[in-house]
Amino acid sequence: MKKKIIVAITGATGSIYGTRLLEILQTIDDVESHLILSSAGALTAQCELGMDKKAISALADVVHNPKDIGATLSSGSFLTHGMVIAPCSMKTLGCIANGIADNLVSRAADVVLKERRQLVLMVRETPLNLVHLRNMTTLSEMGAIIAPPVPAFYTLPKSIDDIVNHTVGRILDILDVSTIDYVKRWQGLKNLS
Repeated sequence: MKKKIIVAITGATGSIYGTRLLEILQTIDDVESHLILSSAGALTAQCELGMDKKAISALADVVHNPKDIGATLSSGSFLTHGMVIAPCSMKTLGCIANGIADNLVSRAADVVLKERRQLVLMVRETPLNLVHLRNMTTLSEMGAIIAPPVPAFYTLPKSIDDIVNHTVGRILDILDVSTIDYVKRWQGLKNLS
């Protein structure tokens, strides 16, 4: 049985993380990707990547309308392995933290939390205000993993792709999804003298 991974792309900057995640998941035989693309997420992806809704949807195995609150993903009886919101806007973060399940993104996240499945939020905002921090704390206390897409420079990235691939690879590590290694693993400090 394939692992069902939900990928939601919301309206924060960083749509490349969600699309790259979908691209990588396409290469993994035992994974079925479920996409929820918010309208703001589609606008941001168009601006940042030049990709329209159709191009992004083509990267997923199953596409869900963000307004379809009755979709399979809205029930805990629909078994999923986990969910990643990449990127996760502060609006989405606030809705999930406060139980406002008024669209499929926040409802699916609510279901993942209540079923004690993996919920990974690639929150995108800086600087953070107190409401952002409190919402992140609330969700972390509920079991969500807060994973802002912060670059790892010990990898000595040569391109934006290197940074994005490493970050997405680390998210897949969290979900325990095997990939061709996108992560440059830390080998410890050597020969510093």
